[in-house]
Amino acid sequence: MERRTFLAGMSMSLCAAGAAQAESFSAFLARLRARALAAGIPARIVHSTTAGLKPNQEVLKRDQHQAEFTLTWADYSSRVLSETRIVNGQAKAARAGNLLAAVTSRFGVSAEPLIGIWGIETGYGAFQGKFHVIGALATLGWERQSKFFAGQVIDAMRIIAQGDAPARRLLGSYAGAMGQPQFMPGVYLSTAVSFSGESAPDIWHSDADSLASMANYLAKAGWQTGLPSSEAVFAPGGIGPDETGRTVVRTLGYWQERGVQRLSGAVALPDSTPAALRLPDGPGGQAFLVYANFSVIRSYNPSDFYALAVGALGRMVLTA
Repeated sequence: MERRTFLAGMSMSLCAAGAAQAESFSAFLARLRARALAAGIPARIVHSTTAGLKPNQEVLKRDQHQAEFTLTWADYSSRVLSETRIVNGQAKAARAGNLLAAVTSRFGVSAEPLIGIWGIETGYGAFQGKFHVIGALATLGWERQSKFFAGQVIDAMRIIAQGDAPARRLLGSYAGAMGQPQFMPGVYLSTAVSFSGESAPDIWHSDADSLASMANYLAKAGWQTGLPSSEAVFAPGGIGPDETGRTVVRTLGYWQERGVQRLSGAVALPDSTPAALRLPDGPGGQAFLVYANFSVIRSYNPSDFYALAVGALGRMVLTA
């Protein structure tokens, strides 16, 4: 159920020059058009969305020069959990209070992860990306010789064909992630919902559809109502590195017996609740207990730092 296009371990060995030597872009498009027609996409959609397409040089540049992810948690969190993002989130949450309550009631997903994802992904809808999704995905499909990206082009065509959105609305990141939730086209088709149920999901302009779609994603991924994803704690020295990490699951009672202290305001949970201790910067840095919902957020983006930040931002915005 991965929403992201860049999964851990994906090879970056293909460059544009290598792909071009293996197959020209025009030959790739010809194969893509044939595949789309075979998938039942109307010919007028196939040809109108691919006519005149050329490799997007900005997409190629960004794909070939991705930053190395070597930030510490302290560095990452200081950037992501900025005062501006928190203040903007508080203002947005205040305006959308009734909507958040309705969405959380319908899907059984708490407001904290919705606010956290919304804020980190697109600044609460303000920065969604301006790349034409079909062109960006076709470029990546050709550059990487990737069936996945080519399939996402066809999914984008299907969105147009079924009347959910015109081609001009399909804007997003250079990797093809769209709208306020930054859904790939395939995830839009499987997961996006119209909150009112009266129209196609509009994850570009509608806060209601965007929040409902994010909530639906988390619910389908197994979100447990009433359980936080993570919480900051105090962890004493003496807990070895082999005892920490999200895969070393004990119980909340076990960690408390080891001296881990929950902070004021923490949600009441049974001692039997499965939990893991995460020290993202090692001993001496911040400490977190992470629960089953932590893995649910990681299905949205498979990064521990991301999942920690989503939980932290949601708490900062909603408990101020």
